[in-house]
Amino acid sequence: MTAPLQLGVVLVSGGLDSATVLAMARAEGFECIAVSFDYGQRHRWELTCAARVCAAAGVGAHRVITLNPSLLRGSALTGGGAVPEPDGVDAIGSEIPDTYVPARNTIFLSMALGLAEGCGSGDIFIGANAVDYSGYPDCRPDFIAAFETLANLATKAGVEGDGIRIHAPLIQMSKAEIIREGTRLGVDYALTSSCYNPAANGCPCRVCESCVLRAAGFASAGMSDPLDAKGAATSSPQQG
Repeated sequence: MTAPLQLGVVLVSGGLDSATVLAMARAEGFECIAVSFDYGQRHRWELTCAARVCAAAGVGAHRVITLNPSLLRGSALTGGGAVPEPDGVDAIGSEIPDTYVPARNTIFLSMALGLAEGCGSGDIFIGANAVDYSGYPDCRPDFIAAFETLANLATKAGVEGDGIRIHAPLIQMSKAEIIREGTRLGVDYALTSSCYNPAANGCPCRVCESCVLRAAGFASAGMSDPLDAKGAATSSPQQG
């Protein structure tokens, strides 16, 4: 008799990193519940991409949680000004950028924690990365470790059960390493979006910090970005 798959909750934004983490969780044998967030972000095209990534990975349980946009103001991604256009990769990560969304990963992980414990899962996956990233404080290993400690102090699963584990398998990987691993696992990066300021049809701007990091990652991996070859999808992004 086949043993039941272990259940994991995976944060899926629709970007390159989270698509890779979803594939990694699946490869480890987890039955995945994917969670995305609509928080009034200007790059809401990522929600369309998240749905496509989940469908391609065979994940039927994909939940989109809508948050009050007023909770996450103060960022260029939530109406707080223009999206920065850095002068190359070397200009990224020297200080916390305007695209930092206040407490975003803390809020997202807290929601995922509630969902996981309610579903009987002790495993949460997030695509946080502290190597080729934009300098966000909530993408650091210390943050992930601290949240795991909090999760085990604050939940019945942590106090009386098997505990809560926060998986951040990309945390010390370069963007090139992430792309190579995702490619090995069969991730179709043409389904993803990394852009902070995409056109209405999802076409990336190519100049925001996330686009610059993505381009540098594919170049370093010695691979072509499928978005360059195929172009962005032409359907309209989700509205809500």
